[in-house]
Parts: sequence; structure tokens; C-alpha cells
Amino acid sequence: MLNARTEMRAIYGVTLTIFVLFLVLPIGVLLLNSFQSTKGLSLDNYFNMLSNNELITAFFNSIKVSSLTALITTILAFSIAYALHFTNICKPLKSMIRAGVVIPMLLPTITYGFAIIYSFGNQGLITQILGKALFNIYGFNGLLLGYVIYTLPPAFLLMHNAFVYIDKKFIVVSTLMMDRPGRSFYNTILRPMLGTIGGAAVLSFILSFTDYGIPASIGGTYSVIATQLYQVMLGSIPNFNNGAVIAVLMLVPAAFSVILLKYLDRFNFHYDKFTYIDIVQNRIRDVLLGLLSIAVVGAVISTFLVMFIAPFLVNFPYNLTFTFEHFTTVFSTSNLYEVYKNSAIVASFTTVLGIVIVYSAAILNVRTNLKGRATFDIVSMVTNTLPGMVLGLSYLLLFNGSSLKGTFIIIIFCNIVHYFTAPYLMAKNSLSKMNPTWEITGGLLGDSWFKTIYRVILPNSLSTITEMFSYYFINSMVTVSGVIFLVSAQTSLVSSKIKELQHFAKFNEIFVLSLLIFGTNILVKCICDYIQKRQFKKA
Repeated sequence: MLNARTEMRAIYGVTLTIFVLFLVLPIGVLLLNSFQSTKGLSLDNYFNMLSNNELITAFFNSIKVSSLTALITTILAFSIAYALHFTNICKPLKSMIRAGVVIPMLLPTITYGFAIIYSFGNQGLITQILGKALFNIYGFNGLLLGYVIYTLPPAFLLMHNAFVYIDKKFIVVSTLMMDRPGRSFYNTILRPMLGTIGGAAVLSFILSFTDYGIPASIGGTYSVIATQLYQVMLGSIPNFNNGAVIAVLMLVPAAFSVILLKYLDRFNFHYDKFTYIDIVQNRIRDVLLGLLSIAVVGAVISTFLVMFIAPFLVNFPYNLTFTFEHFTTVFSTSNLYEVYKNSAIVASFTTVLGIVIVYSAAILNVRTNLKGRATFDIVSMVTNTLPGMVLGLSYLLLFNGSSLKGTFIIIIFCNIVHYFTAPYLMAKNSLSKMNPTWEITGGLLGDSWFKTIYRVILPNSLSTITEMFSYYFINSMVTVSGVIFLVSAQTSLVSSKIKELQHFAKFNEIFVLSLLIFGTNILVKCICDYIQKRQFKKA
């Protein structure tokens, strides 16, 4: 590990300043606003809001639906990830399952609700195919379905990555020791995965508890905490202090989540090496898990299938004449085209600046001896559980009345901070596996630290940087909760425009914009996957 130098301290100072300005300061202002009242600093706002029965009901509604979502999502994500790693399902089918599970990540969450309406509503596509409605889509049922679809991809990816590090040799050892199947499964699979299972459950709970997009489109009369915050802040009479109190209440589950994750971390196993062996043949296991995985992926894809059909019809489901009119309307209406362009601009700048900030933080932490470098680990832990709506509201309170209000700058930095954790961990894990003496060798050969980074470290990080690019860009294109309080008429994004189009019942235009986002994200992901494959071949 390289000793601290002037340029390292300079980068550390700039990076830390960014997090002070766009994380610590906004949250501090949020907390301060929650205590401000006509009497000065007091607990009056908390007493008033906690005596509001509607708010308390919404809070516990969110707890209820988010808890059930976390349970269902964790079971499904574990089952699918287990099927991909510990069964003999054919490889092409495994690839299709893996690709199908993550499809919802490429769409804004507010689109999920409209897809559910057009699929499971009284005149929905699936309802017409089956001949009857399966359930009442508005309220609890619709929210639960939307949340499960929303949280399944990130929970699956977490499980999928963790299963890579399970040493299959211990399964053979357990079998040779004549362990019962249940005992063997617990000791070799479940026990080493407890930390990850808990992390997936916490992630699913936090994502559903704080999401605004899905309840905005399909929540109905089932009030949740995210819609309460939106109504208080953007209603007929906005109340910043009460909004700050609701935001602080949304942080309570996040605080418990951090404690739970710390506790579950003790269950994580660390193997010195991994043994790759053939999976034991078990046709019943393969068939059951294969069918379950196909059923889940099929259900997810069928929910969004209508999105690829309705925009090409005059008026689904009443007039099924083929037309390009809806696409023509979007592209001919400058406002809608500008919204899409705004989203692409924000995603591009978020990605480039985000990678620079994240990579700087990771390389300072892993490859130097700077004092205070562990601060970035704390930042990562905080941003991992910080709700997007809370962060967005804190930016609104901090920058309200300033020249930055309603600009792309605060939207971009909000996205960078909001999605900091995953790219940071990607970069940190990659850099920690590289030869620790490269910078020292470069210095002995006369190269500066920057030159060594550019010529040696960066080329060896290209695959990770590509993955970071994909993550930042896709999430910036689909984000709803994090930017709902920050957009203006000039900086409107697709997610906020979809919310506006909802009021005018322009669902075809909503689907067209969603398809544009989906197509853009698919293109970016394919390019990133191609670059990564080329890097693996070179390696």
C-alpha cells in the first residue's frame, strides 16, 4: 500500500468535500427543519405528525406490505439463484432465466403500475386471456405485486453473486459424512448464505418501503408513507417542516436495517479457495426449481408484455388496429422528446462524474495509507440504506431559494450519492485483488502516481469500470423517488413526465416513453456486456 502524497490528499479533500456538500449537509438541514416550528426549535412537529392517524396508518401500511414483499422476494431470489448455481438445468435456459429476472431494472418503477393495470385490470391483456380478473389490482394486492417485481432483480443479483463464493466441496464432504439432506443443505448452503439472505431481505424492504413510483400509479386508497410525503410536499399547501418529519420517520427502518446488517455480517463465511465440482444429479430437484424459475420469469415478462403491444394499437383493448401514431406523437411533440433527452443527459453526466468520484474514493481507500480513508466505507453504508425520497427532499430544503434549485446539477449529484454504494463496492473489490506493489514499482521506474494509475491500474479495472457505467446509467435513467422533488419544467425527466401524463390518462404516450428508456438501457447494457466479454477473453 502506497504512502500518502500531496496529490492523494488533494483528491481525498475534493472527494470528501463533495460528500459533505451533497450528503452530510443536506441531511443535517433535513433534521434541522424537522425541529423548526413557530416556537423555534421544538418537538411540536413530531407531536403533530405522530398524532395524525392517517400518517400512522400509512406508516404501518408501508411496514406491512414491505415486510411481506421482503419475505416473498427473498424466497424467490434465493430459489432462482440456487437453481442457477446448484442444479443441472441446461446452460441456455439458465442464461435466459438470468436475463429475464433483471428485465424490470431497465424500466422506471412508475411504469410497473400501468403495466399491471393493462395486464390484470378488468380489460387487461392477461384478464382477457384467462377470462376473468385474478385479483383487485388497486391497493395492497397491486402494490405487493409491483414491489415484488421491483425488488426481485437486485435481491437476485445479490444472491447470485454470493453463490459464486460457496465452496461446493463441502457439499460432497457432507454427503460422505451421511448427513441428512436437510442438515446438509443448512450447513453447506443456508448457513454460509445467512448474511446475504438477510441483506437481500433488508434491501427488498427498504426499496419497497421508500418507493414512490409504484404507489403513485396503482396504490389506490391504500395509503403508504411515500405518498404521504409527496402529498405534504407537493400538495396544495406544501409544508416543509412536516415533510421533514415524515422523511425522518422514513429513516427509522433504515437505521434498524444498518443494525441488522451489522449483526448478520458475523454469519458470512470466507473461504480461502473455491473448488469447482460437478453438481450431483437430481432430476426432481432440477425439474422443480427449473419450473419455479421459468414460472417467475414468465410472470414478470407477461406483466410487461402489454407495454410492447398497446403503443402499436389505436386504443387497446377497444380498437386493435395497428398504428405508429403514438410514436409519431411523442417524437413530434418537442416537450416529450426534450424530456427523454433530459433523462439521457442526466444519466450520462451522472455516470461519468459518478465513476470518477467512486473510483477516486475506492482507490484512496484500498491503495493508499491516507488517514481517514475508511470514511468512504461509512459513506457507503449510509447511502446503502438512505431512501431516495429522503435524499431528494433534503436537497430541496438545502438548495431552495438558491440558483441551483431546479437545475441538472443537483439532480446529477443526487443520483451519484443515491447510487454510490454498489459501484463503490465493485471498485473496491476489484482494486483489492490487484498487485499491491504496482504503484511502488512505477515510482521506482520514475513514473508518477497518476501515470501508474493511468497506465497500469485503469487498464486492469476496465471490466469493473464498464460494470459501474452500466449500473449508474441504467439506474439514473429509471429513477423516480430520488428526483421527484428536484425536477422543474426545464429539467423534467421521463419518470416525472410519466407522472404528469398519468393525470391526462395518456397511457400510450407513457408506454412509448417507457419503451424509449427500455431500448436505451438495453443498448447500453449490451454494449457494456460486449466490452466485458472482450476483456475476459483478453485475460
